[in-house]
Amino acid sequence: MIDARSSTRRQLFLVLTVLVLASLPPRLRALQEEPPKKPRDVSHFNLGKDKLALQGYDPVAYFPEGGGKPKKGLVTLTLEHEGARYCFASESNQRHFRATPAKYEPQYGGWCAYAMAERDKVEIDPKSFLITDGKLHLFFKAWYADTRAKWLQDEKGLKEKADGAWKVLNAPLPPK
Repeated sequence: MIDARSSTRRQLFLVLTVLVLASLPPRLRALQEEPPKKPRDVSHFNLGKDKLALQGYDPVAYFPEGGGKPKKGLVTLTLEHEGARYCFASESNQRHFRATPAKYEPQYGGWCAYAMAERDKVEIDPKSFLITDGKLHLFFKAWYADTRAKWLQDEKGLKEKADGAWKVLNAPLPPK
């Protein structure tokens, strides 16, 4: 059974611990925190000049809260997220992305979803897209091929294949 003195001592100990940790210099406090995350490997991502993602299109614009249509971002409204740089059409879209980047980043590093199901990295037409299960999927489109239409013929099966291929492609290298 815990008596009142024991409970008071525990509370006093917790308060003193918090005060001591708060008074530590920032360098020592950092030792108490989690180690910094390793930078994300974006070497397999579809990034252009200066690590620009989506050929400069606004990732939030594809979603209903951003208008639901592809829209070029402004070079004056950019944000770098874990090694990829995104442009935004509005400050509101930039705020949405900053709050939940995983929601808005394109699947498969921005490569064509249909081609990823075949374990291939193919450029995209940023105007050819689908939002499936709340995720942005992009596709190659030209006068001779429309991979979005092919994707829709077996979306579930192709998505499983593409998810698996992307997982293998992005697997961390084993330590030497």
